[in-house]
Amino acid sequence: MNSLQAYASHTATTASDPFALRFGMPLPRALRTEAAGMSWRTFLATYSPSGGPIRFGRWSAHTLGAGRSEYRATLAIGDTIHQAEATAAGPIAALTSMLYDAGLPLEILSFHQQKLGDGRIATFLLCEHGGRRHWAAGLADTATESSVEAMIAAANMLHG
Repeated sequence: MNSLQAYASHTATTASDPFALRFGMPLPRALRTEAAGMSWRTFLATYSPSGGPIRFGRWSAHTLGAGRSEYRATLAIGDTIHQAEATAAGPIAALTSMLYDAGLPLEILSFHQQKLGDGRIATFLLCEHGGRRHWAAGLADTATESSVEAMIAAANMLHG
């Protein structure tokens, strides 16, 4: 492929990638294919819906040592508020455990993060439960917040 062909290929990919159009960085390949041609509004509604029966509240972490921390969170599932706890090596493992304990298991099959030019972090997760797979996205000021946003979106899509 010559440089003109490479440019044309990149331009065609970028033009159909709603994330690249907005932030100048491509989505993960499999998600890029699935989201091709979507508007930004449709992309957000599809992969990062703002509503759903599962909502995330307060979050705290206390370091225990040996690479483990104790995490506490408030989860709203429907009309019920749950206080959740998990001891884990990181926030993703902790939230996965909390969701499992609440009867909302999901498996993360693919995890991608990108730091955007404005300093925010985008997280893209391919998650699965019961043979159903769905991509989810989160966009926030920190990697943890972005990951949590994506995981809650995934839980809502797979269990909502």
